[in-house]
Amino acid sequence: MLSPEALSSRISIRRGLRWVLIAQAAIAVFLVLSDFQSRWLPRFAGNEALPTGPVHPGDQVRRYDPSRTRPDYTGPANIPGIEFPEELPERLEFTLQTTDEFGEVILVTGQIEPGDGRRFDGFLAGLKDPPSLIALNSPGGVVEEALSIGRAVRNLEADTIMLPGALCLSACPYILAAGTERQVSLQSAVGLHQHYYETPGYMPVFLAVEGIQAGQGRTMEYLIEMGIDPGVMLYSLATPPDEIYVLIEEELIESRMATKVFGGQ
Repeated sequence: MLSPEALSSRISIRRGLRWVLIAQAAIAVFLVLSDFQSRWLPRFAGNEALPTGPVHPGDQVRRYDPSRTRPDYTGPANIPGIEFPEELPERLEFTLQTTDEFGEVILVTGQIEPGDGRRFDGFLAGLKDPPSLIALNSPGGVVEEALSIGRAVRNLEADTIMLPGALCLSACPYILAAGTERQVSLQSAVGLHQHYYETPGYMPVFLAVEGIQAGQGRTMEYLIEMGIDPGVMLYSLATPPDEIYVLIEEELIESRMATKVFGGQ
């Protein structure tokens, strides 16, 4: 007989999967309509300008610009011992940093590019005694590489942390999710959106939808593996690739993307 906690977890996962499947169906319809519009209807102007500045409940969607090192919706970076780069690296960089508050950490910063999962494995293999804390600062990138890095973090049984002023967007939250414990500063930004899939122009829409659904299925499986409520994907599936939905404290905790938040506004 299932315990109340196990039953509650199963119900939560079932509810999350239901909403994710509904969102996937909506995306399929959107792709068909978009394909029809691109072929047969004239193009219209884009969406009106999104808000700027810090996010608040109900006002959490911002423009996604992966080149911005310090978006206006994060707080200041004020952790002694951590040096964020002036410009985000074009691919992930891994460095050891030492802080008074958190001790030695591995800082993972930059865009997630093909081969970065293998590079992260090599970086860990070169450390005699890897730190048990991974700090993230990434605008995202290739999902499959993020999942690979995340599994390496979980195998290491390391914790993950979002420090003040840092960002973790797009595919990066999958690495955050891999921490045994996951600390998130309210002066940082954890954001989700639809993942961009490039498909040849001649590819039928139904094949593009099939590829998206397969990718989302692998992502859902990963989140469940990491103990994260897959319902968090609802925020990503409902947010276009050129926008980002920034999670607030309640969403971070309820989805278990964070086990602890700190440093209030």
